[in-house]
Amino acid sequence: MRNRSNTRNGIVALAAVLLSLGAVWATIASAADYPAKPIELLCPYTAGASIDIMARLIADIAPTYLGQPIAVVNKPGAGGSLAAAEVISAKPDGYKLVTLGQGFFAITTKTQKIPFDPDDLVPIANFMAWRLAMMVKADSPWKSLNDLLNYGKKNPGQLNWAHSGRGTPPHIIALDIFKKAGVQATDVPYKGSPEALSALLGGHIHAASLPYGTVSDQIRAGKVRPLAFYSEKRYSDQPNIPCIVELGFPDAAKLMTYVAIYAHKNTPEQIKTYLTGASKKIYDDPRFKKLHDIGGEDPQYGGPEFVRQTIRNAEEVGVPILKEIGLYVGK
Repeated sequence: MRNRSNTRNGIVALAAVLLSLGAVWATIASAADYPAKPIELLCPYTAGASIDIMARLIADIAPTYLGQPIAVVNKPGAGGSLAAAEVISAKPDGYKLVTLGQGFFAITTKTQKIPFDPDDLVPIANFMAWRLAMMVKADSPWKSLNDLLNYGKKNPGQLNWAHSGRGTPPHIIALDIFKKAGVQATDVPYKGSPEALSALLGGHIHAASLPYGTVSDQIRAGKVRPLAFYSEKRYSDQPNIPCIVELGFPDAAKLMTYVAIYAHKNTPEQIKTYLTGASKKIYDDPRFKKLHDIGGEDPQYGGPEFVRQTIRNAEEVGVPILKEIGLYVGK
């Protein structure tokens, strides 16, 4: 009886090993065939936003280097948390990716109680440096950021301004500026940057903290005026617009946003390595350099470690700001 029992136990153990090996080989085979079908790239902003423009440009170029199309899926809301959650809950096979700024990890996830661990996402590659600025209508009475801030000081609670979601860099940077300037202003969140821009153009709010790419056409058309870029220095194509550092707000520039593609951390290493290599080829393609002309943003490549460093840098500055203004809830 004991021998039969031992035999049965041995068969069960062998079966378990074989099943485990089968799963391993299936994963290896799947990774070797990747990509065998279209890839979804989730965008946490609405169509027409700067990150959406970047994602669609990547999708246009991707078949050349991946052999499969990329479908951009807009999933706005909760500062990127809805899009991130969908990727984290999906099968980690590389067929569902997400575009996010490093501010999502350094700032947004620390202002919300979220039902997932943001560390379950890992960077594939950075594609863009996101220009942000304080904007007003071109016919507004405020010709400079100081004009706007002085109005806010003289009229506590009367200045209202728009952004694309609480806990996002455009929101936190502007909050920091208003707080340090001693201005009591009312923030008005919108679902996305295009909606915030519409509110600005419609005269529903006084100012907006927005990505330059979303507003670049209106700036060229003379409908919107940027008062200051949240950068360390002036941009060569906008030399008359001051940077936020020269106006006395250095911390705001340290939160400049870098936008990357992320995958589930349990995605097979072979697939993650493949995607990083393909991303570099997409970035180096001359068509991607049109990002500045199409979306008004600056292409900037970086591998996974570059992205991790941008997150650490933003956390170093962003977390103290969140605590100071009472929005920090922890990871």
